[in-house]
Amino acid sequence: MNQMAMENGSSVMEFILMGLTDQPELQLPLFFLFLVNYIITVVGNLSLMNLIYLSPNLHTPMYFFLCNLSFIDFCYSCVFTPKLLTGFMSERNIISYTGCMTQLFFFCFFVNSECYVLTAMACDRYVAVCQPLKYMILMSPSTCSLLMFGSYLMGFAGAVLHTGCMIRLSFCDSNIIHHYMCDIFPLLQLSRSSTYVNELVSSVVVSTVIFLSSLIILISYGLILFNVVHMSSGKAWSKAMSTCGSHIITVGLFYGSGLLTHIKTPSAGSEAQEKFFSVVNTLVVPTLNPLIYSLRNKDVKLALRRTLKRIRLTDG
Repeated sequence: MNQMAMENGSSVMEFILMGLTDQPELQLPLFFLFLVNYIITVVGNLSLMNLIYLSPNLHTPMYFFLCNLSFIDFCYSCVFTPKLLTGFMSERNIISYTGCMTQLFFFCFFVNSECYVLTAMACDRYVAVCQPLKYMILMSPSTCSLLMFGSYLMGFAGAVLHTGCMIRLSFCDSNIIHHYMCDIFPLLQLSRSSTYVNELVSSVVVSTVIFLSSLIILISYGLILFNVVHMSSGKAWSKAMSTCGSHIITVGLFYGSGLLTHIKTPSAGSEAQEKFFSVVNTLVVPTLNPLIYSLRNKDVKLALRRTLKRIRLTDG
């Protein structure tokens, strides 16, 4: 378990995660709050994936991407929520060096992958609204699979770069992480060796992910808006907006909370503020995504009713 740390020259074999709060009276209420959140996240995303798999009317490019988004959100929440929950019930929330690096890798992998999946979904919405007659041709199964493969590949490359740079650092002076998970910047604060390369790589990777995904999403919705403005039918306008509404809300929540997490302020409560927005980004957004797409989507609600009807007929 500690071989990675020894090869790295680091004397730290384990880290202590300080969690969300050091107030004992809040530990139990927060445990139950995040336990309920975790159950809703797991059940919601697994249910949406199963519904898409079982419903032939949902076997379209849009729901293929949505299924992948739910898969990422499910895995994403499983990376750190169980460890967060155990921290509320123990005096010291200890994570091994290997466990910390593993958590960091999968955190980076799923965050980067979700950025690119949301980008692919924006392209899908552009084709659906602006090129409806060519939709099934342009968004063929091979094209959709290629987009997903590229999303996971880019996510993997980013995670390898972040984790590889982190492993080369030495951690000897302190092992207390002032966070509830092994994130990049809390770990960099503990390093006794130079973090210049890590900060440079982090800046390049994060800037590339945000720039590319944001640019493509903005261009896609710019073209959608241009197309919608020139629609003469109010019904066509309404349909276009309903088609894109859920994705716009999801993108806003994910990117908004992600950016607010990393905005540094000189105020005394900046660490608490950072943790709050980090919780929104890592715990709340994966919970809300299946609700957003199910409550706002007529196809999903229709498929759910049909599936429940089939289950009742089978039981009867």
